[in-house]
Amino acid sequence: CFFFFCIAEIGMGLTGFGVFFLFFGMILFFDKALLAIGNVLFVAGLAFVIGLERTFRFFFQKHKIKATVFFLGGVLIVLIGWPLIGMILEMYGFFLLFRGFFPVVVGFIRRVPVLGYLLNLPGISSLVDKAGESNNMV
Repeated sequence: CFFFFCIAEIGMGLTGFGVFFLFFGMILFFDKALLAIGNVLFVAGLAFVIGLERTFRFFFQKHKIKATVFFLGGVLIVLIGWPLIGMILEMYGFFLLFRGFFPVVVGFIRRVPVLGYLLNLPGISSLVDKAGESNNMV
């Protein structure tokens, strides 16, 4: 395999394991160790997938500094040992960082047969439309 292709595959694996450990850590009542491992794997996987330079450019854009502080601050607080507070900060930062991608994700999910039907239900549809709206592009 080509060198850069292998790095992207490794990054996808790290990101996937990071999401798994984060999810599993939340299921097990905010287990500190699992959340810390998940955070480290997720951020490392993101750096492997898009590259170090593009990762730094993404996180440290002028209009995303607040989001980056919340996200990385949440990661740090989880690593220190306060998982509930850290995850709340991290989720808020994640939402602020990636809100430009939400309209694309919502549009994609609406085309998936079962999920699209669920997202178009009356109560859920208006909620998803509000979450999918974004004035800020990435």
